[in-house]
Amino acid sequence: MKIKEMSLDERPREKLLARGARALGDAELLAILLRTGKRGESAIDLSHRLLALTGGRLAGLFECDSGYLASLDGVGLPKAATLLAAFELGRRFMQEQSTDNAPVSECTQIYELMRPRLKGLKREECWIILLDRKNRIVKTAQLTVGGGKGTIIDIPRIVKLALEEAAAGIIMVHNHPSGDPRPSAADIRETSSLRDACASCGLALIDHIIVADEHFYSFNEEKMF
Repeated sequence: MKIKEMSLDERPREKLLARGARALGDAELLAILLRTGKRGESAIDLSHRLLALTGGRLAGLFECDSGYLASLDGVGLPKAATLLAAFELGRRFMQEQSTDNAPVSECTQIYELMRPRLKGLKREECWIILLDRKNRIVKTAQLTVGGGKGTIIDIPRIVKLALEEAAAGIIMVHNHPSGDPRPSAADIRETSSLRDACASCGLALIDHIIVADEHFYSFNEEKMF
């Protein structure tokens, strides 16, 4: 059934305005973003088809790049751009919600802060979180983006950024797309090198956290320092 043939109170956009976004299913929300389907397929039908490609998981769509989304029948570049923009806004909103400038006292605070940013990525990203002397976050910055197998920790740049911000402590965060949060030999080696570099400049490497979607590894918690 075409959306214009549906009753007004069941059309996704009208339903959202009348009853709120929470009243809509995933496919209905996607249909609002897509706006149109294609010949013989409504925007809702197209949304159901996209979700079916990822087993009904929104996270599966989050992981798709622009080229793949645009290549899907009925999508194209404009719709792919709209979806990717919406996904990124969702990530940023969740990260913003996790930050209240309270002192960092547990590794779970950092995990909850960074999980929305790193969840579902197919490549590794390295981030640093700079803290003041009261362990409050003063800056969060992405350092490097790697491939599916790893990323390089840029130690001189980390130290330079920390000194420029007059930070007292550093927490490094990166993700493992494999889903296994355990550190590799390279992770352990580079963390040790960063700790030594920080100490030589009067900085404290407080933790290195590896995010793997629903799991994480904390060097500090595991007493790897």
